[in-house]
Amino acid sequence: MLSSIGKFSKSFLLKLFVGIIILPFVFWGMGDVFRGGNQNVIATIDSEKISTQEFVDHLRRFNLSEKQIKDLPKTDLVDKILSEYIGKKVMALEIEELGIIINDNSLRNIIKNDKTFFKNNKFSRTEYEKFLLKSGINAPLFEKNLVEQEKRRQFLTSLSGGIIIPENLVKKEYGKENQIKNIKFIDLEKYHSSKKPSEKNKKELYERNKDVFFKEFRTVKYAEVSPDKVTGMKEYNESFFKELDIIENNLLDGQSFDETVEKYNLKINLINKINANKENEKKIKIETFPDNLFKKIYNLKKIKSPQIFNEDSKYFIGEVTDIEKKNKSYNDPEVQEALNAQLSFKDKIESNTSIIKDISMGAYNKEKFEQFALDNNLVIQDYKIKNLKQNEIFSEEIIKRIFLTKDGEVDLITNNTLTKSFLVFIIKTEYKTLKKESNEYEKYEAKARLNLINKIYQSHDSNLNTKYNVELNKRTIERVKNSF
Repeated sequence: MLSSIGKFSKSFLLKLFVGIIILPFVFWGMGDVFRGGNQNVIATIDSEKISTQEFVDHLRRFNLSEKQIKDLPKTDLVDKILSEYIGKKVMALEIEELGIIINDNSLRNIIKNDKTFFKNNKFSRTEYEKFLLKSGINAPLFEKNLVEQEKRRQFLTSLSGGIIIPENLVKKEYGKENQIKNIKFIDLEKYHSSKKPSEKNKKELYERNKDVFFKEFRTVKYAEVSPDKVTGMKEYNESFFKELDIIENNLLDGQSFDETVEKYNLKINLINKINANKENEKKIKIETFPDNLFKKIYNLKKIKSPQIFNEDSKYFIGEVTDIEKKNKSYNDPEVQEALNAQLSFKDKIESNTSIIKDISMGAYNKEKFEQFALDNNLVIQDYKIKNLKQNEIFSEEIIKRIFLTKDGEVDLITNNTLTKSFLVFIIKTEYKTLKKESNEYEKYEAKARLNLINKIYQSHDSNLNTKYNVELNKRTIERVKNSF
């Protein structure tokens, strides 16, 4: 939890609280809610205004990539970030209305009881200061974020506190995962693999996506920032971390890699033209470059923008000095593999969609199921599922889906990556018995509680949408999208 806050200014997907409900102030279907209005105000919540500058400052904290910034006018990224920001504002109003306050003593206790800052099983002020230095965040901002997070936690707890879960809900939750099912199924792998992409389709796809098929080689430099070079001592002490903070600030202010290395007399490691697999142009792997450090430096978005990296309790300065791209030919084995995979995946989606459409329209019964196997020369197999972990054929996620299918029904069930697809016919279902005094009961009571709490949160979200009048300034939103 705390380490994620430390990356406040660098993480695009950052959320500063646990279990937060994102309030659904969506940006489509809102009709007259969009107004022209004051160009300095991007949105209002009742009488409270969100200024354009306030939202732009919030948006800049996401450190969007060059491509994301370039695509802002064409995507709904700004809309989604604004929606989430409004959600946080509304929650803050609810917290204020409930009178939730975190005083200094409460904040002190939260920090002192967090094991992140322990040394020898006790809170250490030095560990706390070291954490702030490493994370690049000052104490007031960190503690402000911590207070906001704790308020949100207490707010969410207030919505769901004191819930008593009925026994029938617990048994229903248990029944979702504890069944004995007799089924017939068809593995669709042979059905999908029989459809090979044509040369014509592959060449058309290649021509449309030539820019995607390229080899990229990067030249990188890095140097270890060790205590003996920085402070003249061997220990990673407070003096070292203060100096490290100065180095990082200087880099942010524009100081170059070479200037920094020269100032501290650091040893430079130069790796010329290396790809994402740590291979040079001759496909020789550079084994001397630590894997995790390589990934961090290699994935820097801009050239000659050095950064400080922490790897295996050591600190490094690294940068990408050059990026060279070379197009791959149509006959390149990697290109052929990618084209075949993409077209096969597209065909699999289309075939599955067609079958699912027929199922949803009631066109599939046992006879249709058997006829499909016959028409496509596929094998129907009988199988008995006795528990969720029985995965000789089906993964747990697929068995959960099978358990949701009723007797006499046919369903097409896939895993999340579409690498496995099965047409399943349910013959008979038996439900296992849950005893209230068993350890299993407590487990499924917790699951039932979580589902009920989620429904309460969703209901609360709906109430908030009617309680607060949210107006969005469409012109200003468009202006923000085009201002970066």
